[in-house]
Formats: sequence, structure tokens, C-alpha cells
Amino acid sequence: MINSYLDQKCLNEARKLFDENPSSRNVVTWNTMIGGYVKNHQMQYAEDLFDQMPVKDLVSWNTMLSGLQRTRSPEGVYICLLKMGRVGLRPNEYTMSIVITAVLDSVFNVLVSQIHARAICLALKMSVFVGSALIRGYANLRDQVGLQRVFDEIAVKDVTSWNALVTGYMELGSVVEAQRVFDGMPERNVVSWTSLVNGYIGNQRINKARSVFNKMSERNVVSWTVMISGYVQNQNFMDALNIFIWMLRSGNRPNNFTFSSVLNACAGYSSLLLGQQVHSSILKSNIPGDIILSSSLVDMYAKCGDIEAALSIFESIPKKNLVSWNSIIGGYARHGLATRALEEYERMIQGVLRPDEVTFVNVLTACGHGGLVEEGEKYFYSMVEHKVKAGMEHYACMVDLYGRAGKLEKAEELIKGMPFKPDVVVWGALLGACGLHSSLEFGQIAAEGIWKLKNGHPAVYSMLSKIHGEKGAWGRVTELREMMKERRVRKRKAGSWVESPCDFR
Repeated sequence: MINSYLDQKCLNEARKLFDENPSSRNVVTWNTMIGGYVKNHQMQYAEDLFDQMPVKDLVSWNTMLSGLQRTRSPEGVYICLLKMGRVGLRPNEYTMSIVITAVLDSVFNVLVSQIHARAICLALKMSVFVGSALIRGYANLRDQVGLQRVFDEIAVKDVTSWNALVTGYMELGSVVEAQRVFDGMPERNVVSWTSLVNGYIGNQRINKARSVFNKMSERNVVSWTVMISGYVQNQNFMDALNIFIWMLRSGNRPNNFTFSSVLNACAGYSSLLLGQQVHSSILKSNIPGDIILSSSLVDMYAKCGDIEAALSIFESIPKKNLVSWNSIIGGYARHGLATRALEEYERMIQGVLRPDEVTFVNVLTACGHGGLVEEGEKYFYSMVEHKVKAGMEHYACMVDLYGRAGKLEKAEELIKGMPFKPDVVVWGALLGACGLHSSLEFGQIAAEGIWKLKNGHPAVYSMLSKIHGEKGAWGRVTELREMMKERRVRKRKAGSWVESPCDFR
């Protein structure tokens, strides 16, 4: 009966039945209830019930470890594993794979080698299950020797273990080794090919990824999505859209992740027409909306100029996450609607969500476009309260804010006080402001800052020439033109985007 309630996600009814029949409880029913809470993301209830269990078996501990891993709590997983050892319970292969997965990309990833040693001491069979998890762990540690050693220890290797090795080498940037392993695989499947494509994309070799993709005899929705997403990451937006059209014509059905990547391509291409066509395709596909897809729609409409459509979709999202909030705040900022952007930010922080680095870039950009210097300073210095460390982009936004407002001295002072060396974007923001206010003094400072970075961007010479020309220093303008000739710096020609017709029907 409890199982039937849990299958219908009626947790309250299952818990009521569980509480009303203490005599019928055994370790299986306890585990079933805990598993139900874990599956429905109610870890606090799961932990409370777990603590009340009179007798726990290996399934009980693995269920809790799995739940803590799902909630991305590596510390919780580590503590739970220690407690399990103290009661004298022996972990199995599933236990080890959960723990390894949990510690990846965290400060606890140093435990990978200890977990490996523990598995050997316990005489656990190095199965594909554990072996693949350990390969990922050593790749995360950037330990190529350990990665290969684990693969060699796997007694019976199947295509999954070979795929894990290819992915591990790709994560380490060892593309030659990854290709060698792939070429030597006794058996390949669509996952093998997709792993290789994704690896080349991750190593910024998009043309090689496309070459491998073209050779695939079989492609699934993941393969197509990986290739589309790869083009978007490399800002080859038209190529991404062309792959999507090819996918539709091949008869493969896109999923939420595919459509999200395609919407990002439309946003990058700044094409409202294509974005609307993709939105129409989503509605025709009857794909259930989720937070990722909805946020991508908000971002696409905002970046393509239809901020009201973006707001309409944003308001329709029942449970908004940080990405959706960042999309609407950033959309208002790009449209110069500073007050509305800040209103959305204030509305967001009144909830349970905490702003991140992207949020503050959007907020500071809004302040810059709206000329809100005091507000910008307030939000910039409030980053510490929200435990967000100011990065290069945030300083560039502040320099731009001060520069637009004509406060060039404050902009230079901020640059001098930065905890790291300014990059070309920061100096470029100051230079742009100098062009706006015809400030030769600070313009020269910004240009020298860019030149010290060995960046000979044509815009530097053009901006300085503009400022000198406005000051009537035509001799200096001639010198700058001669300098451009000597350094073989060519002024970039103006250009425009011409949309190619695409039909997603």
C-alpha cells in the first residue's frame, strides 16, 4: 500500500499509513519511505526518518548517500560515509560510485585516490560501474596516470568503460590520446561518437568536432544537441541553426535541451523572426515547458528586442530560478530600462534566491545605461554582503558607469585600486568614455594601458585620432595614422548582418 501511494507521489498519505501502523514496519518499509522522500527532493524529511530508524542496512545508507549526492552536498556525503564506517557496515560498489560522483568538482575531490585505495582494501571487484566513476574522478583531479591505471584494473571492459576513458582524456585536454583510444575501441556506440564530438568541442576544436559528427552513421537527440550547443558556445550561430534544420529534416525530434540551445543561437544572431519560428516549433511539438526552456525564451526575446514578450513568458513561469531572473534583469538592462531592471532585482532578492556574478553584471550594466551612479556604487559594494566576489566584468561595468557620467577621475582611481591587473575591456571602457567626453588626458592613459597588454586594436587608434581631431591637434592625428601603417594595423570595415531565410515548419 505504501508503495502504491509513493508511486502516485502521495507522500502525505504514505507517511500517515506508515505512522499509523508501527507494528508493520520493517527495514524495507523504512527504506521505502526514505527513498520516497529522496526521489521527491524532500531531504530534510528523509534525514529525520533515517535518524529514527532502529536498524539500518546497506540500502538505507546508500539511499541517504544518493539523496545527499543529488542535493550536491559533498560534505554531507563524506560525513554520512564516515558514520556508515563507524557502525561497521561494509560499503559496496554502488556506495563507492555515489561517493566518487558526489565529490567531483568540489574541495573533497582529493578523496578520490583514498576511495580508490579503500575499494582495493575491501577487495571490491573493479567493475565497470566503479571503474567509470573513478576514471571521472581522476580526470577531475587532472591525474592522467591514475586515470589510465584505473582503466587497466577493470577486469571486464565494455563500451561504457572505453567511453569513460575517451571522455577522461578529453577533459584533460589530451585529444591525441582520446582519439587513439577511440580508434582502438573494440566496439563503439552512439555514446562513443558523441563523447568524442563533445570532447573536441570542449577543447575548442569545433571544426574537428564537426568532421567527426559528419562521419557518424547513427545520431540521437543528444548527438544533435551537443553539436548545436558547440556551435553556440563558439558563437557560430548560423551554423547552429543550419544543424538544427538538418536535424529536423532527418526525422529526429528535438527535446527541451535542443530547443534551448537553438533559442540561444537565435538570441546570439539577434533574429526575432527565427526566434519566433523556433517558439512556434516548440508549441507544435507539445513539449512540456520547463524552467530551462522558459528561461531561454525569456533571454531570446529580450536579446532580440521584444522585451514585452520576454516579460510575458517570465511572468508565466510558476517557479522562477536564478537563470530566469538574470534573463529578465539583463533584458531590461540591455533595453536601457534601468529602473525596471532594478525593480526586478529587488523583487528577486526579497525571495529565497541569492544573486550571483551574472546578476550583478546585469544590475551594474543597467545602472550604467541609466546614468544611476549612486545606485551603481551601492550595488557594487553590496556584492560582499551577498558573498559574490567582484570580477573583471564588474569593474569594467563600474568604469563604464563612471565614464558615461563624466567621472573620469573616479574611473581611473577605481582601475588603480583593482585587486588584479585590468584587461583590455576595462581600459576599453575608459577609452570609450574619453571619446564621449573628448578627454585627451585620460584617453592617452587608457590607450597606453591597452598597448601595454600588447593589444593593437584599431579602435584605440581611431578613438585617439577622434579626440585629437576634436582638439585640433591634426599633427598628432597624422602621427597616429603613420603609426598604424608601421604596425600594420588596419581599420576594420563596417559591416552588417543579413539574415538567411530559415523555415522550421
